[in-house]
Amino acid sequence: QVRLVESGGGLVQPGGSLRLSCAASGITFVRYGVRWYRQAPGKTRDLVADMRRTGSINYADSVKGRFTISRDNAKNTGYLQMSSLRPDDTAVYYCNVFDDTYGLNYWGQGTQVTVSS
Repeated sequence: QVRLVESGGGLVQPGGSLRLSCAASGITFVRYGVRWYRQAPGKTRDLVADMRRTGSINYADSVKGRFTISRDNAKNTGYLQMSSLRPDDTAVYYCNVFDDTYGLNYWGQGTQVTVSS
């Protein structure tokens, strides 16, 4: 059974930092790419950062220079380091792992990030 468990969300003041983690089980993690999405209330779920298994990385323009996606294959875990957080970063953040070769796609349960003073 595939399971993705996210952690690291919470309440942070503007300008602060958080690191989200996504621990995977039930898959051969190294064969998957990792994506982070976010969804604010009343808005669509948008892609924030993308790391393919080849290591290539892309970021949404709104987070470039502030967020960093990474992974530790030995720990079967993906990360999203978020810095210089702004109130408009407030959202539920979701981890997604994907294997485009076989069309496989799995989601975490989401973790709330609230940026407020």
